[in-house]
Amino acid sequence: MRLAGKTAIITGGGSGFGRATAVRFGAEGANVVVADLDEDGGLETARLVAAAGSDADVVVGDISRAPGAEQAVARARERFGAVDILVNNAGISQSDQRDTWNTTEETWDRVIQTNLKSVYVCSRAAIPSIIEAGGGAIVNVASIAASVCVGGSAYSATKGAILSYTRHVGAELARHGVRVNAVSPGYMRTPMSTGERQGLTAEEQDARIDGFGRLVPMKRAGSVDDIANAILFLASDEAAYITGQELVVDGGYLVR
Repeated sequence: MRLAGKTAIITGGGSGFGRATAVRFGAEGANVVVADLDEDGGLETARLVAAAGSDADVVVGDISRAPGAEQAVARARERFGAVDILVNNAGISQSDQRDTWNTTEETWDRVIQTNLKSVYVCSRAAIPSIIEAGGGAIVNVASIAASVCVGGSAYSATKGAILSYTRHVGAELARHGVRVNAVSPGYMRTPMSTGERQGLTAEEQDARIDGFGRLVPMKRAGSVDDIANAILFLASDEAAYITGQELVVDGGYLVR
């Protein structure tokens, strides 16, 4: 197992990429701390991790602020003794406010706080513990929105900033044995992208995802497992000589 004996914190682990990654990590032997605002979602993820054969704990709180981030790290240390891996996955969409000129200041601030500041405060909280454990990995979830005009101005700004942060901190921490990389999903089937959270019917969700798939050279939208597998690779020793990099998982969308 690729993560046997490791402890990972996964933010936004109550659904989507975070849940799939938590279950994948559990199957590879990692203890997992699920950090999410959604307690029910977090508990369901923990149950799935246990079913995969590993231990899990849930921290309910706002990890876009320092106290919530520090709480997640403290729980990991108390429960499992160390922090080896941090997956900065928590994020929100821009909803219908897609254009700079009709995005309210409140929406801009909320997206920046959730998507970008969470990466900073969680990394800051976890890095000393990862170094103390002898090194490890941080994987940040960015997006193809960092490179093309999709998702809205605030959303894309956060994802571009995550890539810059990844490169900078990857170089800083290399001498400490901490690797920092990013995964950039393309059009994926998640609760955020399907419209499920906006109340679309199952048929409407399928039509929406099919429409995304037609834009992609592989002619399908990706799955949460596609992203979980990429995160697992970057978190594992198989990526031991990789840091400060972006792994794009988009079915060829950016090179079409």
